[in-house]
Amino acid sequence: MDEKKPDVSTGQEERGLFIPISFKLITITSLIVVASLAGVAIAASFFFRGDNEARAIENTLNSSALIAQKIRSDLLSVAERTRTGLTAMNDIRAREQAGSTAESAAYQDFFFRRNPDIYYVAGMRRGDPAPYVEMKNSRSTAAATDMATVLAQHKDILDRTFSGEELLFNPSVYLNDSVTALAVPFEIVAGKPVIMVIVFSMEKFADSSAAGSVIRSFVVNGSGDVIAHYDSVIARSRTDLSELPIVKMMMGSTNPNGQTIYGEADGTRSLGAFQRIGFTGAAVISSVPESKAFEAVYKIQKIILYITIIALASAVIFIYFFSVSLTRPVSRLMEAVKYIQGGRFNVEVPATTRDEIGRLSSSFTEMAKGLAEREKMKDAFGRFVNKEIADLVLRDEVKLGGERKEVAVFFSDIRSFTAMSERMEPEEVVGFLNAYMSRMVGCVNSTLGVVDKFIGDSIMAVWGAPLSHGNDTERAIDAALMMRQALIEFNRGRGGTRGPVIHIGIGINTGPVLAGQIGTEERMEYTVIGDTVNLASRIEALNKPFGTDILISAGAYEKVRHSFIFEPMRRITVKGKSDPIRIYAVIGRRDDPSGPKNLEDVRMLTGIRPPEKDLLSGDDSVYEEKELKYEIIE
Repeated sequence: MDEKKPDVSTGQEERGLFIPISFKLITITSLIVVASLAGVAIAASFFFRGDNEARAIENTLNSSALIAQKIRSDLLSVAERTRTGLTAMNDIRAREQAGSTAESAAYQDFFFRRNPDIYYVAGMRRGDPAPYVEMKNSRSTAAATDMATVLAQHKDILDRTFSGEELLFNPSVYLNDSVTALAVPFEIVAGKPVIMVIVFSMEKFADSSAAGSVIRSFVVNGSGDVIAHYDSVIARSRTDLSELPIVKMMMGSTNPNGQTIYGEADGTRSLGAFQRIGFTGAAVISSVPESKAFEAVYKIQKIILYITIIALASAVIFIYFFSVSLTRPVSRLMEAVKYIQGGRFNVEVPATTRDEIGRLSSSFTEMAKGLAEREKMKDAFGRFVNKEIADLVLRDEVKLGGERKEVAVFFSDIRSFTAMSERMEPEEVVGFLNAYMSRMVGCVNSTLGVVDKFIGDSIMAVWGAPLSHGNDTERAIDAALMMRQALIEFNRGRGGTRGPVIHIGIGINTGPVLAGQIGTEERMEYTVIGDTVNLASRIEALNKPFGTDILISAGAYEKVRHSFIFEPMRRITVKGKSDPIRIYAVIGRRDDPSGPKNLEDVRMLTGIRPPEKDLLSGDDSVYEEKELKYEIIE
């Protein structure tokens, strides 16, 4: 019978959001408590809120109806009293014009003492520029106000009154006082209509609408302009409230009253109602903020919320202590996993329980030790092989053999290193090479190249294998230019007893190669081979006879000709090739304004001497005598 294998997770679930077990327990309990109490709260609030809303709307409607009835009575009273006073004033003025001793000033004083809430009275005939008769209360702001100008500002309203309408308007802004003006038809004289204009105080309305109750009321005319308001600032500014939803509803409705719930400009919601006065086209608007109307509802909700919080806190505390014994060992394992994810494998998770979690802790500790050993091996391997290649090998993604790739191959070599090393102790040679190689390899790594091997003082590097990062030839030349600059800094301060000044040659070729593991199953090396590699090595050797430091092949040149500045060199033939080839010296990047502009600038910058004449003569004897692997044919 086969042994049952354990269920091993693929690890894909780790990509999602991590939710601790204790959190799950607390969440489930909390949801049950909250759902239960929330259901009670919602049910209670729904029914109680509905009842409160109906009562609040009814109260606002009743309030607006009562105030509208009172204002209608007050307006009719003011109109009647003024009609009597204005008639008497007409008679007095007529007697004065006939030579009677009657005094209009005395009557005005008598009239306003009996009617202190009236500030100004005027009788106007159609077509006349000014009132034909008027009275001013000397104890009011109207006494010092040019009322003719005020009336002229409301000519459109007065014209409608001449047509038989009874209208209210608000001249408070001109009198700097909370007043209301009533314009009503008065009489017909000589076939011409005469109207009566009365300016009077609405302070009693403002006091009664703002005191004692949460309901606030104000009066607007048929156009939505404020006539009277509990806020004196709004009343005096003659604010247009036609855009307020309850006012807009009143203006568009043919009903004498109505109610609605609406939002105000400051973001608050209110329950409002309107009641037409039935005189002058004005209406009383009453409203109460939703927060006040539902204050009792909110109190019940707060009580339920407090109960929910207490119950929830109790449940959370109980579940927390219950889950700690279960989650604490798991939490230690999670922390250990984080350490391993961060590359720290020297961790140990003690087994504190004698159950599955305890066994898991012991197994985890053993696994961590194994990973630590594997990481040490990988680190040691990476010192001898490129990190990128090491990762591919450890993942078993590089097999024995190879694959064809197009790459940029790079060779560099220190000039006259053999003669230089003869004058140095072995320890000095090793120290010198390590310092030099560290700078040069850093340039290769920073451009995503791979150091293939070190051959004494030479470096072979590749761009495009095992993986291409795009623009491989450009990256290789960038690395060479970085090496040029790094070598200048390396040589700074050197010479004499402080170490030799060195020069290097670099050759780059781009073309097809065979890239892969070369060797046997027991001993393998990742490298690239092919004619492209051989030509790159030959090109590197041409730097000395041409007096250059960086040379590239024609194949590499065609791929980057627009990115760098080049100077073509004389054509050559190389060993193993029958056809002549063209090579190019790299001057610098085109987008580098501070870089060299020609080969002479490069030689001055790097300290390279111009080539010896006999090396460029093209004489076959030179080719044979120096055992060179190239021949200059131009």
